[in-house]
Amino acid sequence: METIDKTFNRFFSSVGFKLGLIAILTLLLLIPASMISSLISEREERRDETIKEVTSIWGNEQTLSGPVLTIPVKTTEETSQDDFKTVTKYVHILPENLKVEGSVEPKVRNRGIYKVVTYRARLHVTGSFPAVDLSELHLGPDDFENSMGWIEIGIPDMRGINQEINFSWGDTVVPMIPGIPSNEISTSGIHCEVPLTRDAEISFAFDLDLNGSHSLNFVPLGKETTISLASSWNSPSFKGAFLPDDRKLTKKGFTATWNVLQLNRNYPQQWTGNQYSIGESVFGVDLITPVDTYQKSMRSVKYAVLFIGLTFLVFFFSEVFTKVRIHAVNYLLTGFALCVFYSLLTSIAEHLSFTIAYCISSFTIIAMIATFAWSLFKSARVTLSIVLSLIALYVFLFVILQLMDYSLLFGNIGLIAILGLVMYFSRKIDWYSPVRNTDKE
Repeated sequence: METIDKTFNRFFSSVGFKLGLIAILTLLLLIPASMISSLISEREERRDETIKEVTSIWGNEQTLSGPVLTIPVKTTEETSQDDFKTVTKYVHILPENLKVEGSVEPKVRNRGIYKVVTYRARLHVTGSFPAVDLSELHLGPDDFENSMGWIEIGIPDMRGINQEINFSWGDTVVPMIPGIPSNEISTSGIHCEVPLTRDAEISFAFDLDLNGSHSLNFVPLGKETTISLASSWNSPSFKGAFLPDDRKLTKKGFTATWNVLQLNRNYPQQWTGNQYSIGESVFGVDLITPVDTYQKSMRSVKYAVLFIGLTFLVFFFSEVFTKVRIHAVNYLLTGFALCVFYSLLTSIAEHLSFTIAYCISSFTIIAMIATFAWSLFKSARVTLSIVLSLIALYVFLFVILQLMDYSLLFGNIGLIAILGLVMYFSRKIDWYSPVRNTDKE
């Protein structure tokens, strides 16, 4: 019986058993880490709801698609044998050239602790339409219902329009009215009736004062489309089917110019009905915030198992080398402190910059664990080694969070270095020897 007791005592006192116990504790601590990850997602959803509430009042993401000249024409269709009926179809004609020049004035609005990026775009749009010639569509002058058509301009969120829009059609100025009669190209926007010309090209111009949020986009409807934008926002993200041909970014803002030809898109200059989709050619600019604290906090939580496991290994090596036994509860408390870091980081980052929040959170947790380690080991050397290890880990994580393109490469280099250190310090450990408690000797 005494031999069995000694065997069990030796087993439960072995470093191998302790290492297995640490592995189990590490996996158990992934539960609170997962709960913190859910908390970050919940806060992010709350932020998105707040942003949606603000943008629904000011104006959502805007996409300018137009102007388009739409002409109703009469066609005859056979419904049954020897029975015909006359139907109205809509011919859509795109501009010969389209030029948009304007400025985007950003404004960051605060709603509680959240920031919403809005803008006011002042655009001057000019261009020309060719003389009406529908011979390519096998339509003639007799197919026209009348000598009038309409200009339609697609605007997704009409609440963003700040001023009346007057459309210059040659020498005529026509006020725009809400709604689009055909809804085959755009489902929301404005239009005005214009007289048709079959003899010569006719120019157009209009000014648009438009509120929006996050993103301003355009559709290259011209045979040649030129978009020129200037803004004081210094962190734009150019997106969509086309990138700017020329752009300049400074601390004071950006300028960008796009030049798109009809050959760069997959629809012609005129067609009938809704057989083409213009949405695939949309391009524009996002006014993004430079730092997304929730995204960085979520990325940091993904390294929780690495932090917990490596910190436990540091404690384990300290326990083996100093011959001081540490109870599993002490490991558990240290693990909880490491998990609290992510929650603390998220809460502080909602009010301060992410870098300041990271420094405060990491300093707090390192100080807490260092004090706890001193009370356990009663050794300045061991405590210092634990502190230096934690500082190295938090610096390593911070660098990874700042890197985007090289985060995977830097992370793997760091993991290889950590693995090499673990292998070096564990090379002389006798995994079958018990860990003695010096307090009892």
